[in-house]
Amino acid sequence: MNKQKRVSAFSIAAVALPGLLLSASIALAKEVSGPLTGSVPRAICSPLDHTESGLQGQTTPQERSSGDSKRPYNCNLELVGQYQGEGNYSQDGPAYFGDCAYYGTDRVTNLQQHLGLTVIDASDPQHPVASAFLDNTAAALAPHETPKVHAQRGLIAVGQLAGPNFAVYDVSGDCRHPVLKGSINLPGSIGHQGNFAPDGMTYYLTQNFEGVGGFLYIVDLTDPSNPVELPRWQYLGNGRPHEVWFNADGTRMYAGQAGQFGNVGNTAFGTGPDGLVIEDVSDYQFRLPNPQIRIISTLFWNDQGTAEPMYPFSSKGRRYVVSADESGGNGGVGGAPAACARGASPHGYPNIIDVTDETNPKIVAKLRLEVSDPANCALLLNDPPEVGGGIPAYNEERCVTDRPNNPAMLACAFQFAGLRVFDIRDLSHPKEIAYWKPGGVGTAFLPGSLLWNSIANRTMDRVAGYPRFFVRNPGNGKANGIGNGIGEGNGNGAQLELWVVGADNGFQILRFEDQFQSGHKDLFDEALRKD
Repeated sequence: MNKQKRVSAFSIAAVALPGLLLSASIALAKEVSGPLTGSVPRAICSPLDHTESGLQGQTTPQERSSGDSKRPYNCNLELVGQYQGEGNYSQDGPAYFGDCAYYGTDRVTNLQQHLGLTVIDASDPQHPVASAFLDNTAAALAPHETPKVHAQRGLIAVGQLAGPNFAVYDVSGDCRHPVLKGSINLPGSIGHQGNFAPDGMTYYLTQNFEGVGGFLYIVDLTDPSNPVELPRWQYLGNGRPHEVWFNADGTRMYAGQAGQFGNVGNTAFGTGPDGLVIEDVSDYQFRLPNPQIRIISTLFWNDQGTAEPMYPFSSKGRRYVVSADESGGNGGVGGAPAACARGASPHGYPNIIDVTDETNPKIVAKLRLEVSDPANCALLLNDPPEVGGGIPAYNEERCVTDRPNNPAMLACAFQFAGLRVFDIRDLSHPKEIAYWKPGGVGTAFLPGSLLWNSIANRTMDRVAGYPRFFVRNPGNGKANGIGNGIGEGNGNGAQLELWVVGADNGFQILRFEDQFQSGHKDLFDEALRKD
């Protein structure tokens, strides 16, 4: 068993790693400073769109009670095709490979006709279909937020929510019908989230218990047919990851540590400060004996709650991560009234953080919707709960860029605020350009959905998983990185799609409306540009 040793950035063992050295272009790249107060500018929508009438991101009590919210709210995006299925946990993935998508549910009941990880064939964008349901391992039956794809190796990995199983499937031959490669049990593991290292040789599995003394499980996938558990790591202080992403060479882990304001004691969830921890995982990457994880730096905030992914990208020679907080200030002690009283953001939002100097990460922009702005907190206090559910939660849970380097757009899943898309070509002035909020399904029987129960009457849907930018025609899709970003076509005539999953509405393929594309040719030329 390994125990955490906190060291300064200057006492880390010196290893000659090109990926750890700042290039001249990065060292000289200009720092940016974006908006740190208020909300981002609203998207300008088409007159024919069905748009929100309240605060940016909000579905108002009137919209909900009148039945208006049964129709999707859209701005510059339109639905191309949909597979609803039996409902899902929208945050259970999705992961992507080629023209396939993979997502799960935590529900394993006799009410469902199909159990396990849903596999979507999206080769026909107007008629996506389920091509398989992975139910031959305990991990695939209930994977929670663990599904991740490594595109270069053609693998998808899943970890069991309520037990020790970990499984790897091969999607390289036919993404529509994954083939089980390997399955092992990790004693004591109760998986929560996780991710591949960039080379695909290691999977880091986070745990349901995220308090002090909790573990990170690490699996060697050099031979995916024979997964091997590496020495697990125990956290005795900061660094406890809710979700993990990595730098390009896999030596730095960007961990979202999930804290909640005012939470005291060593609880399973929400213990301690909330925010980013940058950790040195070189020992695991290079398979050193007695591997250690070392803390390089921390960046915490107290106006949100329950940090999750720290999604990496680079822009104009600098390195960044986009944060997520799934509960916002409302998740702290005292709930929404206490959040308003202390001037916190009621709902979580993305921070764009410059990590070029890994010893001193800095927030350079805050992408708040109006529902996230502390100035509007009191206006949301009287929003009624859903029948059979809770009050609307408009927290941002996951973001992806349209490309890993010099992106033009950022798409974020904001739970009941739906999918929001931002123009981030100028990080000093990010702005919203589009949104899609799937309609409420009322009392529809969807036993796999996070939102369904016998008395539920849903006026909204929840979008919490990874979106995907996908370029279609001509050519087949090819996911970049670990498969949770852009899919690449091969040239002229390409169509940019957005893929997203709602808990009730299932898998949806969206496209930007023609009038928006024609009016923003420079944006789409940039998004479709080949690096």
